[in-house]
Amino acid sequence: MSDNGAATSGAERLAIGITLGNSNSSIAYTSEGQTQVIANEDGDRQIPAILSYVDGEEYYGQQAKSFLVRNPKNTVAYFRDFLGKDRFKSIDPTHNHASAHPEDVNGTVAFTIKDKAEEDAAPSTLSVSEIMTRYLRRLVTAASDFNGKKVTSAVITVPTNFTDKQKSTLIAAAAAADLEVLQLISEPIAAVLAYDEAREAASSPQDKIIVVADLGGTRSDVAVVASRGGMYTILATAHDYEFAGAALDKVLMDHFAKEFMKKHSGVDPRQNARSLAKLKLEAESTKRALSIGNNASFSVESLAEGIDYASTINRLRYETIARSVFEGFNRLVESAVKKAGLDVLDIDEVILSGGTAHTPRIAANLKNIFPETTNVLAPSTSATAINPSELQARGAALQASLVQEYDAEDIEQSTHAAVTTVPHLANAIGVVSLSESGEEVFEPIIAPETAVPARRTIQLLAPKDGGDVYVKIVEGNTHIKVTQPESKTNGTKGATVEDAKDSDEEDSDDEEEEEEKREKVWKIGSTLAEAAVRDVKKGGKVEVTINVDAKLSVTVTTREVGGKGGVRGTL
Repeated sequence: MSDNGAATSGAERLAIGITLGNSNSSIAYTSEGQTQVIANEDGDRQIPAILSYVDGEEYYGQQAKSFLVRNPKNTVAYFRDFLGKDRFKSIDPTHNHASAHPEDVNGTVAFTIKDKAEEDAAPSTLSVSEIMTRYLRRLVTAASDFNGKKVTSAVITVPTNFTDKQKSTLIAAAAAADLEVLQLISEPIAAVLAYDEAREAASSPQDKIIVVADLGGTRSDVAVVASRGGMYTILATAHDYEFAGAALDKVLMDHFAKEFMKKHSGVDPRQNARSLAKLKLEAESTKRALSIGNNASFSVESLAEGIDYASTINRLRYETIARSVFEGFNRLVESAVKKAGLDVLDIDEVILSGGTAHTPRIAANLKNIFPETTNVLAPSTSATAINPSELQARGAALQASLVQEYDAEDIEQSTHAAVTTVPHLANAIGVVSLSESGEEVFEPIIAPETAVPARRTIQLLAPKDGGDVYVKIVEGNTHIKVTQPESKTNGTKGATVEDAKDSDEEDSDDEEEEEEKREKVWKIGSTLAEAAVRDVKKGGKVEVTINVDAKLSVTVTTREVGGKGGVRGTL
């Protein structure tokens, strides 16, 4: 992914991380082990992905966003997802109603804008790739000004459903901006990297299943990621273009528009393009205010027909009128978990990423969906949460610092595990032992969803007096055991789901019962191998090593610790 025509040797590079959003972008830089998100010349760390042209002058970011009201026809916004689209009919221009509209030029997406100062100059028709080049050039300039020397390279985050054509188009656009793309990494992996970097000083990364909910302005993306031994595997993804930050903006826009109509004889500010743009900008500000406080004001000068408008709203009212949108976020996350073939009890961590993830109600809802053992990382639920708007940029910057000194060929060969879905085990592999009650107990050695190749070792205690040790290697996986609450009418205690179907269902409606109990337990599957280590000394141990290669071939080795010989076999 580094072959972009602008290759630079490792010694000459100054690399940054860029998260390139459809609504906002961020840039970050890692130096001496510390990662920081860079502010542009206007002091913005979340930089709107917008370009605007006024009298031949180019504006970007927050300055360009302000021109959506006064200069919409020459302001280009929400263009990232149009990159690399082969057919104009395949794009959704819904969010471009208040800015320059995309056009069909020979089957590709383009924008016609007046970007020259001369009054009689003809408007320019720019492809979406050219727009991206201009925008990237501004980001690179901001980063170069911050560092005091020219930025040459970058690791850029992209959505998990970006096609190869879109990736290659992005790389070409970056090359035109004189920027070498070291690597394109998926957005959820960048978010996980940012948290792993923060924890690295305290402890080594632990094996876990993570849900990354990237909630942006115009789209929401959820990924289920398995982290095993520092390797990341994407198990499932889900994407939604309806439930995103823009949907919450619309709820507030409709609320205040209806209030305005009641006070001013039915005048609807949504029917005028300029009024609608003002309404949207103020709704975004109100939404952000409600993410950090319980009350927010809404004030627009000359909203419609020269009438000034001011109002207030509290968080409870906001969460009530936006309930259907919040439920949409819940369904999206649950669908991704189900798509991965998992249960919410299998999830160890939920990471909220993106600007919309600042909303406290979203994090609170996810806390209710997942069990108490699942750590939900968001500003409103965790004191150690990283700013969701900066997560991906931090992860990209960390990756850039790790690969910037390598040649392009080495980067291409050695970093695939961070950016692609690698082969992985569907089931766990472990050993079976007997409990004190004589029941078989499964002890995992290699967890499910572990990327391969993988190698793990475990030591088993021999009998107190020594002797032969029998080792049984099996597959295993988790399943959810559901236990119904104790019935107060028929005395049924601890009934399972199957038993409950046959139980008497004549409980009274007003009777209060406890909730059913759901727990994750191991289920023993097929036997892979059996081995015996003879004459183990008193108090000795038996070491079991399982090695799985890239083709999922399994080699099992058992031996006495400190002893000679052993048993080895390949499945």
